[in-house]
Amino acid sequence: MARPGPARGQMHVGRYFIALLVFFLALYSAVIFAGKGGAWLKPKLGLDLKGGAQVILTPKLENGKKPSSEELSASVDILRQRVDGQGVSAAEIVVQGDQIIVSVPGGNRDAVSRVTQAAQMEFRQVLEERASTPSAASVPTVTPSTTAKATPSSQPKSQPSPTHSRALSAALTAAASPSPSPSPAPSTSASAAPDQPALTSGAIYSAAAYATLDCADPRVRSGGTEPPHPKDEIVACSKDGSVVYHLAKPTVFGKDIKSAAPQQQTSGAWAVAVSWKGSGQDRFTQLSKDTVTGTHPSPTDQIGIVLDGVVISSPVTQQVIPGDVSITGNFSQSDAENLSNNLKFGALPVSFNPSQTLLVSPSLGDDQLKSGLLAGGIGLAAVVIYSLLYYRALGFVTISSLLVSAGLVYGSICVLGKSLGLALTLPGIAGFIVAVGITADSFVVFFERLKDEIREGRTPRSGVDRAWVRARRTIINADAVSLLAAVVLYVVSIGDVRGFAFTLGLSTILDLVVVFWFTRPLISWLSRYRFFSRSRLTGFYGPDGGDPVVPTTRRTPLAAQSPQEA
Repeated sequence: MARPGPARGQMHVGRYFIALLVFFLALYSAVIFAGKGGAWLKPKLGLDLKGGAQVILTPKLENGKKPSSEELSASVDILRQRVDGQGVSAAEIVVQGDQIIVSVPGGNRDAVSRVTQAAQMEFRQVLEERASTPSAASVPTVTPSTTAKATPSSQPKSQPSPTHSRALSAALTAAASPSPSPSPAPSTSASAAPDQPALTSGAIYSAAAYATLDCADPRVRSGGTEPPHPKDEIVACSKDGSVVYHLAKPTVFGKDIKSAAPQQQTSGAWAVAVSWKGSGQDRFTQLSKDTVTGTHPSPTDQIGIVLDGVVISSPVTQQVIPGDVSITGNFSQSDAENLSNNLKFGALPVSFNPSQTLLVSPSLGDDQLKSGLLAGGIGLAAVVIYSLLYYRALGFVTISSLLVSAGLVYGSICVLGKSLGLALTLPGIAGFIVAVGITADSFVVFFERLKDEIREGRTPRSGVDRAWVRARRTIINADAVSLLAAVVLYVVSIGDVRGFAFTLGLSTILDLVVVFWFTRPLISWLSRYRFFSRSRLTGFYGPDGGDPVVPTTRRTPLAAQSPQEA
């Protein structure tokens, strides 16, 4: 049987198939080549499918006022550092309204307990420091704000005096040397459980702790796992893990900060201007005096700014500072903004009230995933059986369209999970299941309009074009209503309900792509064959209840029955 070509006035289906093929190739090229280590991208599973923990935090101020968006943003930065420091992958921290939602897939109650603690910021004198990794960041400096313009942006670290050098060297030697006890001090790896380091940044100081603290381990730098030690000396890591510090007792705290803001100097370099409130000014002045010229001056002339047990900055103190402070260094604008946000957040009396905590075991998440896939399979099978029974051979058009839609959905979920962090949740699977009905509804509208056209006496080839013109508006309007509902639900909802709204909206958009670029061109192509005029195969009946009308003339009259001329 020869393959007929398109008649005048009919669509060129090849163009639509080529466009859909290009879309598929682009989508799955990203799936194949965007993964790490040559691995294909896979859908990112959410908390309820992978298991883990989720906590909804309500931040409040002491005066009862809601925090500003800037304060919430800074809080999210600190919380993300806490969670990421534990080595937890795919953790999500988002702000919804005035709440902060922390989701840790694969985590447990301990993994989220730290995020409920208020930030602890302290200013401590640096007593000792040693390199943890070969690379070391440039050291910023602390100067009075009145002389900030004269301070160069790349101020080198001040060299300690010979006395300081001998003291520092002796301290390192004592810390690194084994004690005369029968057994040497245990190392971190020897005393730690396989999945948890023995020491973390912010632990109480001891010679063994200072010598063995391994800041290269991100879990060690997570901070906050040790309770605050405001009356003790501690050992702490720098934020990047390059330096290990021995820090004195704190004398100035985050609550003493009045304001902190990035500031661009006349030289173009960036600095952070800090002002104090109340007695915090006097105590910081005394701290700078002790660091530089006090009875126990710091061997490195540095002050450690500690947030949750991690040294976020250790500027060199050049002189006694009686007033406001300017922290300078090799800062970019983003560095200065991040440091100022950390300082401001540490200064705020913010507490987190966990309003809801959800714990999901991995086994429960696996069971939910299987149940969701089973429900989706049952719904899909019901649609397929109905299509085959009612539309007969055209049911295979429905099946092929659903397969194309499934391929687009799967690829989109993989790519969006990589690019936007979209995680597939159980409500999201429910959104896809609902969307199967929306997609099938588009086919039903088109097929029913085609049945009406053929019943009125038109041939299948001319009836396809007329039916599409009439069904197209109904399909677009129905999908527009579904998409609008999904958008509204996404905007007003929080948590996993947003996942349902997002997948419903995504599936609705892809439904339009499938109907316009695949289903309609496929029906138009099939209508050119004689089997399409057999009612036993298609379920389409002519005016007399028999087979549809078959044209006996040449193709030119078919063009006269195009939608534009009918």
